Amino acid sequence: MDKINRCIQCTVDKCKYHCSSCDYCSLDKVQIGTHESNPSMEQCTDCLSFCKA
Repeated sequence: MDKINRCIQCTVDKCKYHCSSCDYCSLDKVQIGTHESNPSMEQCTDCLSFCKA
């Protein structure tokens, strides 16, 4: 069932949209956001399209 979107690499295998056969997302697009008021590092950003598998 996995539709591989080779434009979105992802290693979060606990996400519902992670392709089980490789490290890609199956969504057509993802939304990226932050949990910080002034993000300064990559750890401050989040994939808001994440859905627990």
